[in-house]
Amino acid sequence: MKRHCLTLDLKDDASLIAKYVEYHQNVWPEVLDSIRDSGIMEMEIYSIENRLFMIIEVNEDFSFEKKSEMDAKNHRVQDWEVLMWNYQKALPFAKPGEKWLPMHKIFNFSA
Repeated sequence: MKRHCLTLDLKDDASLIAKYVEYHQNVWPEVLDSIRDSGIMEMEIYSIENRLFMIIEVNEDFSFEKKSEMDAKNHRVQDWEVLMWNYQKALPFAKPGEKWLPMHKIFNFSA
C-alpha cells in the first residue's frame, strides 16, 4: 500500500476546533463509504492546536483525481465538505479551492 500525508488548518477558535473533533467522533456513514470506495484502506487524522495532519494508506486503484470525481457526484459527501469548511481554513499558500495539501517526506528511518 502507498501512504500519503496531508495537512490543513482549522480556524483558530477553541469552540470550533472542539466541534470539528466532535464531528469526527461520528463521521457520517456515507462519507466513510466514500472513503472506502475510493481505495483508501486506512485514514488517521492528528491535531495540535489548529493544525491537522492526515495519513492515508491507499490501494493500487486509488488516485486523488478519482476520489475528487467520486466526491463531486456524491451529494452527501458534498454536504459534509460544506459543513467541514465552517471549521477548516486553507493554508496560507494554498491555491483557490485547495484544502488538504500533500506533504513531502524529508526524512526516513528504518531499523
